[in-house]
Amino acid sequence: MGDRVELSAECDSITEIYPRSCSFVRPAVANINQMIVVISTVYPKVDLHFIDTLLFGIETRGIDAAVCINKSDLDEDGSISEVFDIYTKAGYKTIITSAKEGRGKEELYALLKDRITAFAGNSGVGKSSLLNLIGDDLNLKTGTLSEKTEKGRHTTRHTELLPLPCGGYVLDTPGFGKLDLPPMTADEAEKYFPEFAPYRENCKFTGCSHTSERGCAVLEAAERGEIAQSRMESYIDFYNKLKEYKKWQLK
Repeated sequence: MGDRVELSAECDSITEIYPRSCSFVRPAVANINQMIVVISTVYPKVDLHFIDTLLFGIETRGIDAAVCINKSDLDEDGSISEVFDIYTKAGYKTIITSAKEGRGKEELYALLKDRITAFAGNSGVGKSSLLNLIGDDLNLKTGTLSEKTEKGRHTTRHTELLPLPCGGYVLDTPGFGKLDLPPMTADEAEKYFPEFAPYRENCKFTGCSHTSERGCAVLEAAERGEIAQSRMESYIDFYNKLKEYKKWQLK
């Protein structure tokens, strides 16, 4: 879904398939230029490391990333503001929405306008509900949470490219609940944490891994609260996992 093709004059056959700017296997989509990670701080409960894994995978594919915190109408303990601060501080466009109350509709419109976007996130966070909010005629099926697991039930069974009234397209997909770490060296990981950029050139030692070194400007920024501790923990986890990659896996 999403391939750019050329049709014959009679429109009865494909004469050419153009190169893809990006592609994914599960679900099978191509040529998106933006992915929005949709999360909830209530049900299903937020998992910061899971969010960071998605964002890292998006960054490595050269796709623009944004964060949407949905279900703000259920935020009773103020945890949304904490998550909002983490990702705005990290440099991501972050919006707060409520599909139920219509909050954040205009901001979501602005994010989606004239883009080809896919939503990512756990089932139950309200992805289909948000699409229904901005496209009144989409009428996408929405689901409920499992009372036993507090996790969402999958309601999207196939991938569909939907035109939006604000311009652009959005992919309604059953996937993007996970993006695996791509094959790369551990030293490359820092490039995909945008909040590191203002600090990493000020590290005391060349080739600093930003994991434990003395004089590391990135770690010092985290100690001052300028980089979220949860983001540092995710980075160090990715760095250590990438160190385990063998040479043949990097080809």
